[in-house]
Amino acid sequence: MGLSPERTVAELRELHELTGDDNGSQRVAWTETWERAREWLREKVDATGAREEIDEAGNQWFTLPGESEQALLIGGHIDSVPNGGWLDGCLNILAGVEVLRRIAEEGTPPLTVRLVNWADEEGARFGRSLVGSSAAAGSMSDQDELRERRDADGIALPDALAEHGVDLARALGARRRLEGAAAYLELHIEQGPVLESLDLPLGVVLGTFGVERHQVTFRGQAAHAGSTPMDKRRDALAGAAKLELEIREIAKRVGEGAVCTMGGVVTRPGIVTSVVETAECLLDQRHLDAGRLAELLGSAQEASRRFAEEEGIEVEWQKIWSIEPIPFDDRLIELADESIREVAGASHRLPSGPLHDAAEVARAGIPTVMVFVQSLRGLSHTKLEDTKEEHLELSVQALDRLTTKALGLFAEQ
Repeated sequence: MGLSPERTVAELRELHELTGDDNGSQRVAWTETWERAREWLREKVDATGAREEIDEAGNQWFTLPGESEQALLIGGHIDSVPNGGWLDGCLNILAGVEVLRRIAEEGTPPLTVRLVNWADEEGARFGRSLVGSSAAAGSMSDQDELRERRDADGIALPDALAEHGVDLARALGARRRLEGAAAYLELHIEQGPVLESLDLPLGVVLGTFGVERHQVTFRGQAAHAGSTPMDKRRDALAGAAKLELEIREIAKRVGEGAVCTMGGVVTRPGIVTSVVETAECLLDQRHLDAGRLAELLGSAQEASRRFAEEEGIEVEWQKIWSIEPIPFDDRLIELADESIREVAGASHRLPSGPLHDAAEVARAGIPTVMVFVQSLRGLSHTKLEDTKEEHLELSVQALDRLTTKALGLFAEQ
């Protein structure tokens, strides 16, 4: 029969009918609906002859033996956010199933091929994303904190995992599943507007952004709004306002790919009759290049000190969270670019703002690449999420060609 991208689209709709409702997809990890989806996936893969295993972190693996034990991995996640879209995560998996079918039909591949359905990519129930892939990558260093997490009903994360056969204390045993991995491929909807704005169906992902997230607090002096002259004020909000405008200029100076966002400002005393004494700002900065990310941060810090001096106030920075940029493999980027051009005529290279399981695999030192397919209106994590059917079919073809090229590359090594 060969590759059938139309079958992938039909199965995406079938899965949505099985695990969604009028509000969207409901495959939240560690729930009965999620398990129903995994059982449905098991039935879809069964005809390929691939062997199924569930690892210590709850990841679902399907292995098609090859001439070599060295393995090419294709992965994604079937879990969704509540009221999610019909494509986020599950497109990766079902396109991978179709590629696995084609390979199994043609005989023994030069490398072992493994399809992995990562457990709890979204983190929707307990607020911790990339659970299964971080365990496999060995980067799950927050197990003590994870033991304390509760869902909205007060159920502890370890108890919920235990209901699905996963012992959190043993989750890092999943690391052995990445031994012998030659490369990792992942297809995903873009979840943003770039490809649609370029009128392109597909693009290759260069890597995931590094992130610097800080709370910036400006401290001035509260004073009566009616009796304090403008030139005598120590207005903390003035410093925050200047910084908000300046981060846009900083991003422009640093160059393409730089993004800075002031996502919230809380003022005190927060009444109309008082000059603002404190303004607490949440600042998020991202870039694919570590040096430019550091430049974004340094420039913002220098600007905040300058504005504080101009306004006669003080400024304090407190780090909330950060992660380094995670670039993908140059060889696989080239192969993905070739594959996209072959099926769609044109390609585009872009970074990923959101994190993905692919980032954890890349952090583990495994050559990794992602392919993005256009998202209509850039929407995701909503029932309005959508992609044209013809673009979905092209994405399956691109993943298939990339798989063939990657098998050829790593079989020669």
